[in-house]
Amino acid sequence: MVTGICPAYLPNINYMAWVVTQGQVTLVTHNLYQKQTFRNRTEIYGANGKLKLTIPIAHTKNQGRQIDDTVAIHYESNWQKDHWKSLQSSYRSSPFFEFYEDDFYPYYHQKIEKLMDFNIALIKKILSLLDAEVNLVIKGKVGEEFSDLIIAKKKIEKINPHYHQVFQSKYGFINNLSILDLLFNLGPQSLKYLIQIKN
Repeated sequence: MVTGICPAYLPNINYMAWVVTQGQVTLVTHNLYQKQTFRNRTEIYGANGKLKLTIPIAHTKNQGRQIDDTVAIHYESNWQKDHWKSLQSSYRSSPFFEFYEDDFYPYYHQKIEKLMDFNIALIKKILSLLDAEVNLVIKGKVGEEFSDLIIAKKKIEKINPHYHQVFQSKYGFINNLSILDLLFNLGPQSLKYLIQIKN
């Protein structure tokens, strides 16, 4: 049976730890869109603690529930500007933000119509920056999906090893944030960390 996972927005650390330890990952894009998942949201470490960033989606009228790969991003609000400002203010003092800043800048200054396309493009970029060798396959549906990794309200039991976070002196270590929290704080050591927590 083929195992896949739904593309998440700036996936969390546990999600990426699973991805980087696979030789091949099937990104599932044709399931029913579900709210309260990491499809369109991520969590970072802001100056006031955990900060949730959500991509607004365009809702369709009288068409029932949408399929993941048909969900469009809503650009009426300035969410891109807000998310980019949040990333800058949260991580500008982290060790590696300036090193990766130019890699993520374009995603917040150009428009990609579909949510899944946006997420997949970011996941590919992140894997490249991690120097992780993973073959991504895009498919509509597969036999089994790791849905737990994308459910936003699921309680995380596993506490990952601590690494230095920008505001930890104020609020302590926050577990399983967006992969960007790890990347901006650990830089080239991020892949080693991900492999360590998966094993």
